[in-house]
Amino acid sequence: MSLKMTLALAVLLAAGLPSAPADVVELKDQSAITGKVLAEKREAVIVDVGYTVLVIPRSAITKISLGEAAAAPATKASEPTPASTPKSAAPEIRSVSESSRGLYQVGSKSSPERSVRDLVKQLGEAVVQVRTPSGLGSGFFINEEGFLITNFHVIEGETQISIEVYHQRNGQLERKTYKQVRIVAMNKFADLTLLKIEDKDAPMFKHVQIGSADALAVGERVFAIGSPLGLERTVTEGILSTKTRQLGGDLYLQTTAQINPGNSGGRLFNLTGKLVGVTNMKITSGEGLGFAIPSEMVKFFLDHRDAFAYANDNPSNPYRYLDPPGRTKLRLTDE
Repeated sequence: MSLKMTLALAVLLAAGLPSAPADVVELKDQSAITGKVLAEKREAVIVDVGYTVLVIPRSAITKISLGEAAAAPATKASEPTPASTPKSAAPEIRSVSESSRGLYQVGSKSSPERSVRDLVKQLGEAVVQVRTPSGLGSGFFINEEGFLITNFHVIEGETQISIEVYHQRNGQLERKTYKQVRIVAMNKFADLTLLKIEDKDAPMFKHVQIGSADALAVGERVFAIGSPLGLERTVTEGILSTKTRQLGGDLYLQTTAQINPGNSGGRLFNLTGKLVGVTNMKITSGEGLGFAIPSEMVKFFLDHRDAFAYANDNPSNPYRYLDPPGRTKLRLTDE
């Protein structure tokens, strides 16, 4: 039975259950699952609906309501709450867009704008330098466990990678180098790589929230943080010139924020402090012509990271290409 059929059956059966303490998981197809939330994993929510236990992917969920009474299927946010419902009985609503979506977090759209100075102070620790024997680039943490994003071309052909992080302690920045770095996934065509720090003494890391590049407007102010030419924690500010610049068959964000070698893999932010792009290239014959991979492409890469998984003992994993078949030689039977 497919997941869609299973969820549909669960909705029908849950609708006939007697009123009892229950939780409600609202789905993107306007249906809802009523039952008991047993566990909330990074990539899925496990719900007991009475006759079976369902594992619901996070990507299919819009809201999780934890309440004391069984609730009706999802209602529109614009519908008023009945006046007879006491406030104490209202379930706790947690929007997926404001909570953890597996490996990374998506920021709230309603965040207020702040100054670049304040945002740099808040977000600076999440910016890192990525060093390899052949060069360096920038990167940023997407969660506190040490997962970080950089460009594919920063680590292309390398397995010996070190990450330099600036920790803020007692009002001072202390540089720490981590050398146990694992390549988790890579996509050459999207120019993205997912890494993970695995040093035993690694702390919890400051990380970013991923915003929406689609929600940006041309002319909106943005800023980049990276390490151009090895100059750590350099901040450049500009505007979004266009968000539909086609280069090599892909769409990129174009910005006047200065991008230089070493900025690759760094972050492009809007003024709410949300990541909207990953800086990766510039036109060398001009000024103020920098480009960034849109955050929607970053989220797609992270959501489908299993398709781009990398293994140190098999650099071609998960793809193996067989030799093409040779031309068949025909021979007459009477020869």
